[in-house]
Amino acid sequence: MAKAILRIGSRRNRRIGSRKSARRIPKGVIHVQASFNNTIVTVTDVRGRVVSWSSAGTCGFKGPRKGTPFAAQTAAANAIRTVGMQRADVMIKGPGRGRDAALRAIRRSGILLTFVRDVTPMPHNGCRPPKKRRV
Repeated sequence: MAKAILRIGSRRNRRIGSRKSARRIPKGVIHVQASFNNTIVTVTDVRGRVVSWSSAGTCGFKGPRKGTPFAAQTAAANAIRTVGMQRADVMIKGPGRGRDAALRAIRRSGILLTFVRDVTPMPHNGCRPPKKRRV
């Protein structure tokens, strides 16, 4: 008779790991990635190690609502809530509708912002296009 395999560490009924009490940092960097379909907010320390993160999807928004400014605002508030930060740099990337709303939520949280930088990658005329197909 075969042994029953014990499933230790099942993820089904466990809380999400990013909700635990994160370590307190005096200064950090807040990265906001705003695409058309979702907004991801990541809080890192100065060396780049992730302390906390949140996205519109993990906040409970589904489908087209993930791309809304309100979803971005909620994601930013959730990412910052667990971290006791005094000062932060903000890096905003992407063309999405949640850029300004996420920045507004970060300002309202009471963290002193040293600078806000747009780090959206811009192609300087990009890659060479594929050659035309023969018709």
